[in-house]
Amino acid sequence: MENLKTAVWIAHSLFERGKATGSSANMSFKEKDRIYITGSGTCFGTLKEEDFSVLTLDGEWISGPKPSKEFPLHKMMYEKSEDIQAVIHTHSFYATLWSCAVHENRTDCIPQYTPYLKMKLGTVGLVPYGKPGSEELFSAFRQCVSGSDGFLLENHGPIVGGKNLLDAFYCLEELEESARMAWEIESKQGPLSFRKI
Repeated sequence: MENLKTAVWIAHSLFERGKATGSSANMSFKEKDRIYITGSGTCFGTLKEEDFSVLTLDGEWISGPKPSKEFPLHKMMYEKSEDIQAVIHTHSFYATLWSCAVHENRTDCIPQYTPYLKMKLGTVGLVPYGKPGSEELFSAFRQCVSGSDGFLLENHGPIVGGKNLLDAFYCLEELEESARMAWEIESKQGPLSFRKI
């Protein structure tokens, strides 16, 4: 299946460039009436096609390894819009760093220094902190998912959707670069406030 090959390439690319580490990232895509999501505990650096779980659109586990515990985030992204056909969540450095800072604008928390983030992704909302994989996180995401296009989970990292895997990958790359630019510009203008968990 072409989507599985693309997903593995994206995972390896992100890992090799330090934008995904350990077993903390997850990725999914829709294929007809199924959702494929990386299995629990899988590493993007060694990801293989057989490391994907297969679920129904309602989240019933059909085959493959145990699905990522953060599947509910992916499911909410798919329910948000029929245009979303793939979702990627990582802990990339600058986006995660930016998610730890205090922001007044919680529905669009990354300042616009270039046009590309808005062109590729749109607004980036900040989702209140909840422990990864917890109902607290899922509830917070549920409250925010309709208000922005992509998201930073507070003190956790980015999650984006796209019309296909490559589109989601490009959105994630642009979010990370925009967060890096925002950090490098704004940290030189004065101290930023950061939130601990």
